[in-house]
Amino acid sequence: MVNQEELLAMVDEAISRLPEEVRAARWLLKEREEFLTKVRREGDEILELARARAERLVQRTEVVRNAETRARQMIEAAREATIRMRRQTEELSDQKLGNLERILATTRDTVTAGRLRLQETELDREKEKMMAEEIETKDPSSQQTEAFLFDQDDTDL
Repeated sequence: MVNQEELLAMVDEAISRLPEEVRAARWLLKEREEFLTKVRREGDEILELARARAERLVQRTEVVRNAETRARQMIEAAREATIRMRRQTEELSDQKLGNLERILATTRDTVTAGRLRLQETELDREKEKMMAEEIETKDPSSQQTEAFLFDQDDTDL
């Protein structure tokens, strides 16, 4: 027999956990997008600052070379920071999604086990019903003699 209250409690717990994990995953993805936007904006600002400086220093070749070198370094540093932050965000997202996947698998397994228990209970009831029907359909006089046969009464020996 399956305890219906226990099964319902497990299903309710799975349902209550699911939205929390989904909300957390959505929040994480939103944070990631906001973070990437911010990093891109900062990178664009850095690029713009580098261009403005470079334009002011165009008058001298050596100054221009230094400015270009520094601008390239800043661009590369911004790209590396963006790549690093993107990887970290993706790793965190992957961890959260992995946790969600494990919770969903556990929930699925729990629901499957509960359904199997319910099916087994239904099958047992059907077997009992069929056995009762077989007993009722037998000849009433043969039921009485079969019920009281002993080894000594068996004439085939």
